[in-house]
Amino acid sequence: MTSSRPYPPALDAGLEKDRLSQTIKDWSIANGLAVRPPPALVGQNQDPEGILAINAPVTLFPSPFPKSCFEEAKAIQTSYNELYSRISQDEEFLGRLVQEVAGGDDFIAKLWDIHLKVKEEGYVQNLSLGLFRSDYMAHQDGAHLQIKQVEFNTIASSFGGLSAQTSLLHQHLAQTEYPLLNDSIPTASLNLPTNNSAQGLAAGLHAAYKAYGESTLGHPTCVIFLVQDGERNIFDQRHLEYALQRSSVPVFRLPFSQVLTHTTLAPTPSRQLLYHLPHSPSKTFEVAVAYLRAGYGPGDYPSPSAWEARHRVERSLAIACPTILTQLAGMKKVQQVLATPPTLASGPSTLGKFVPDPARSSALWKTFTNIYPLDGESAAGQEARRLATDPVECQKYVMKPQREGGGNNFYRGAIPEQLKTIPEEHWNSFILMELITPPPLQNTILRQGKLEQGGVICELGVYGTCLWDQETGEVRHNEEAGYLLRTKGDQSEEGGVAAGFGCMDSVALV
Repeated sequence: MTSSRPYPPALDAGLEKDRLSQTIKDWSIANGLAVRPPPALVGQNQDPEGILAINAPVTLFPSPFPKSCFEEAKAIQTSYNELYSRISQDEEFLGRLVQEVAGGDDFIAKLWDIHLKVKEEGYVQNLSLGLFRSDYMAHQDGAHLQIKQVEFNTIASSFGGLSAQTSLLHQHLAQTEYPLLNDSIPTASLNLPTNNSAQGLAAGLHAAYKAYGESTLGHPTCVIFLVQDGERNIFDQRHLEYALQRSSVPVFRLPFSQVLTHTTLAPTPSRQLLYHLPHSPSKTFEVAVAYLRAGYGPGDYPSPSAWEARHRVERSLAIACPTILTQLAGMKKVQQVLATPPTLASGPSTLGKFVPDPARSSALWKTFTNIYPLDGESAAGQEARRLATDPVECQKYVMKPQREGGGNNFYRGAIPEQLKTIPEEHWNSFILMELITPPPLQNTILRQGKLEQGGVICELGVYGTCLWDQETGEVRHNEEAGYLLRTKGDQSEEGGVAAGFGCMDSVALV
């Protein structure tokens, strides 16, 4: 990509847009870059057999992303993997933070209660698996660009399957379509990095599967994906399943709501988790790895039986991805404590406690933006309350609860109004984060067959897989596992693809 030519190129209002859109539509369905349609799009009772699929929203062109930022984010991922594995091993640290937010966050409190119940009974599985994703934006500070972390995801880190397909789509277009445009893009001019995110995430699951070993009960072992009812993002998950199955690993999908129906715990001291095939209950598999693509928000726990299902998985011998402690390590409160500015932090650096090596700690610290608590006692919390309630100062910030998934945050001028609706003693259930300023970009998004053209904002996610022993701290597997680029219109605050805000994209390094 040369700096002398505008990018992406202007398209002919008719034929070029139509041709490019149709190529993307067909390639996406042919290669599984797809989602199930939302009910509002299909209409009531129009797809009773659940056979319909539509294109995942995607950009027409890969978006420019600074090569130095991309390489830094990928290089640092194994350090982030190890950091969060160590945090999940520090029950005292997590327990203290849970107590700070639990008063205003019943969901976090209930997760912690399950951990305490299993701890009292005694955990039977020491191994923990993390399929992580660290999300960044390129922050523009004058002429300087640097990556700044948006958040770290420890549960249901999605879109690894679709991200790999998006990279392949843009590589296909670069070879076949972009050179044919009136304002052509030569194939060799785009620096499109390889993206093996589906295979990388599957490799992490496979490492845990092998570490579990053979069943002592004589059953074949398997991996189960615990998923939401009516999951629309099914193809993203399927790409990971297929990658595992190509390694001869039995994989099954089980709605989280059916855990109690189709699993049992073996009546042994090891409490093996047994999966009974719904269509043939006499066929039983021993679950080596339980991969949660559900259970990350209150909506997945509509009844006491849902909490009992999570309890069953947690107390079993299956390697959970994630355990409750690992899920809690992904609280925004943890990110805030790690990143609170040193001038406002009380005591020694929390990051230094978990990453004592100065070089690695410094590399991680460089990716942090300023994040504050909203308590009323600490100096950092008092400063944050001043910033959050000031109608001018609040324009630089986003307020976040302890949640995964899009649509939960409050931005800029909405922060003071939202705080008025929350009892002041519960403000510490939120964190206040300085907004990141990405460079302005242009692109065109194809969403549900229609084109959306204009300014966009890109968010880079880097996947990582980590398998460790909670008791000894031994790390058995630690790898960077590909990337995700999500793009949204620059007028949108939220970026979640599944939540309807963002779209799939890939990187053109500049």
